[in-house]
Amino acid sequence: MESYLNVVGVDWSAPWLTTLRTIAVEISAAPNWRVALNTQAAQRNIRNHVNLPLQFIPQQELPDGTAYEAHISATGKVPTRDNLHDFFNALVWLIFPKIKAQLNALQAKQIERLGIGRSRGAARDAATLFDENAALLAVADTPEGRAIVQALRTHQWHQLFVQERQQFIAHAGVFLFGHAIMEKLVRPYKAITAHTLVCWVEPHFYGLSEAEKCAHLDSQIAHQLEQIELLPTVFSPLPVLGVPGWWLEQTDEFYADEFVFRAVQQEGGINNFV
Repeated sequence: MESYLNVVGVDWSAPWLTTLRTIAVEISAAPNWRVALNTQAAQRNIRNHVNLPLQFIPQQELPDGTAYEAHISATGKVPTRDNLHDFFNALVWLIFPKIKAQLNALQAKQIERLGIGRSRGAARDAATLFDENAALLAVADTPEGRAIVQALRTHQWHQLFVQERQQFIAHAGVFLFGHAIMEKLVRPYKAITAHTLVCWVEPHFYGLSEAEKCAHLDSQIAHQLEQIELLPTVFSPLPVLGVPGWWLEQTDEFYADEFVFRAVQQEGGINNFV
């Protein structure tokens, strides 16, 4: 059955969509976008964590009573609805396939252990936050990079984005990963905030092409996810329209908005995301 994807209103030139732009425009313009997705997945030899080839299938092919994440793990088939949310999800699979596969492995393992219930557990919660709302902050392990991370973690927003703006531009890179935050940014508003994972990189990283940077982060972070226990506490909040160059009116007044650029919260800060 033919499906229709409405991408009207998506500004593919937006800076937060840099990593997806070329492939997104190509696939959204194809006669059948789901066929185009599967062609790209096959060409890139994308596989899930048990080495099954990845395919994007209509949502109605997900068997009743089967958990979405468990189905991807068992079959390699990703149920995909005809909407932007799932389209962005599919694009992230194409750009960061190793991270997506590792997150799916974690989610499937948690489902096998705990089942599907009201409480997903901390590890599955963290995987969901990562999958839906993450940004990757690539920072060189240099004095400048460490200062950037310290300012991020202590919410020194004026220092991070105003006083040392050029340092941020030169020594940090923000790569959106979460498909839900991408969907929010179709109609951007100031308070949109990402769960940010710091990724330490070598200084030569910034000389790579965009595709090479994504491949590097994909391999590095997927490997890290195999080694660590993923918990919600690993993330730091980042109001994404504060990233230099991601919004037109980044004035002192813009950054002085304490509702968006908040001080560190002693309790529950990780849940105060918009």
